[in-house]
Amino acid sequence: TLLPSTKGWRVLGLSGHGITSAVADLGWAQPTLIQEKAIPLALEGKDLLARARTGSGKTAAYAVPVIQRILVSKQSVREQDVRALILVPTKELGQQVQAMMRQLTAYCSRDVRVADISGKADLSAQRPILMEKPDVVVGTPSRVLAHLNAQNLTLHSSLETLVVDEADLLFSFGFEADLKSLLCHLPKIYQSFLMSATLTEDVQALKELLLHNPVILKLQGSQLPDSAQLQQYSLKCEEEDKFLLIYTLLKLRLVQGKTLVFVGTVDRCYRLKLFLEQFAIPACVLNSELPVHSRCHIITQFNQGFYDYIIATDELSLADPTRRGGGEFNEAKDKEYGVSRGVDFQNVANVINFDFPATVESYIHRVGRTARADNPGTALSFISHAEITLLSEVEDALKGDNSDCVLKPYEFKMEEIEGFRYRCRDAMRSVTKQAVKEARLKEIKQELLNSEKLKTYFEDNPRDLQLLRHDKDLHPAVIKPHLKNVPEYLIPDALKGVINPLSSKRKRRRAKTKQGGVVRTGFKVRARKSIHFVASQMDDFC
Repeated sequence: TLLPSTKGWRVLGLSGHGITSAVADLGWAQPTLIQEKAIPLALEGKDLLARARTGSGKTAAYAVPVIQRILVSKQSVREQDVRALILVPTKELGQQVQAMMRQLTAYCSRDVRVADISGKADLSAQRPILMEKPDVVVGTPSRVLAHLNAQNLTLHSSLETLVVDEADLLFSFGFEADLKSLLCHLPKIYQSFLMSATLTEDVQALKELLLHNPVILKLQGSQLPDSAQLQQYSLKCEEEDKFLLIYTLLKLRLVQGKTLVFVGTVDRCYRLKLFLEQFAIPACVLNSELPVHSRCHIITQFNQGFYDYIIATDELSLADPTRRGGGEFNEAKDKEYGVSRGVDFQNVANVINFDFPATVESYIHRVGRTARADNPGTALSFISHAEITLLSEVEDALKGDNSDCVLKPYEFKMEEIEGFRYRCRDAMRSVTKQAVKEARLKEIKQELLNSEKLKTYFEDNPRDLQLLRHDKDLHPAVIKPHLKNVPEYLIPDALKGVINPLSSKRKRRRAKTKQGGVVRTGFKVRARKSIHFVASQMDDFC
């Protein structure tokens, strides 16, 4: 059996050797706190309700004991059967869990087979996979129930372990009825794990429904990392100033590293993307209207470093389509979509709440996309006058035992970027409602083509899939070429010598040595030990 300890991972018995090698390949020298506490209890057969912040290693905390139990069972029972069911609220999380399980079973893949049925494929297409009786099935409650009703899957005699990941999201996605119906197909005795970043009323209801005499683990007093790892800022600004700020922060590279920008609705996703296109700032849109294959491919490429910026909605606009004007595209939305929850974005340096989230839980899960594991991160929230009450709720919830306010004011000197305002207004005028509508339709058509018609081709030619990019310009708005470059006279004095406003082509032209002995005029950026940025705390944010 593989048991974690504060001195590292130690192995007892033969069944853990395969996982030990996989853990070594993953570079996990030390178990996280949730893994150290949960795995021994799970191996003792206890039911668990575990609350730990995002990025703390919850997936491995239940995956390791699930795999261990299957390996032990197979030493005495040779019959192939479904022994573990992992329920997830979203398709993206389903694919992520399957990937993690396969990494951990890399050295025992013949003994532990994993199937993800959370995708959109027809039930008949997934039936052959389930007929082979994989050891672990991953899926959303509605998908699992559909297969149970179609008799493609049977669990009543073989299931040993039930896992509910991101349990606090399950009911908010409308899975309550599906989950209760699903329970009728399970055996009377099985071990259960509930994993969650927050303990809400929904989680308490699930606890009563699924767990028997559980051990409850509340491992962090704070639901987010401390200020040494995660720096959180708030900046009060109204609608036009939001666009002005995002433009200057990204164009002047004051925000560096991979960044997630969260907005309230799908319409605002495309409005912001089209706005940034005016300034030649490429960004991907990630929302519930896109096919699941496209969404997962965007996330994979983002993790691989193809893109710097993703503009995303979260689950709140899906739970309540009327919030902030859902628009006429609501029927096309995938109700099992989720970006701010559960999905493992890797090495995200910054999260920007362009629109402030409507609940404390949503704020925690959005901001939890950065500062994962031991990596540092920054969160910046734009706050309009109408959102001040929501900000107060978040601050009160995050204070805990610490009397200091968690979200520090971001002291940005707006007067320093006032010269950019006319360019911002010029771009905003080009992004009309009709342009947004056309952009949504255009991208949906493009992604459906990529997802469906090219799927077979990419299966045969996987390398070509890397060439498929998702941050290309949509261009339904009128593009004004002069906005692409930043005139040097607009750059604040504090940033001159730090920011190079020229495009790459112009830089190359300026760098050429002219004939006739004319002095070289290449733009030189001098390194300085300390730089006074426009914002007094900009050095922390960058």
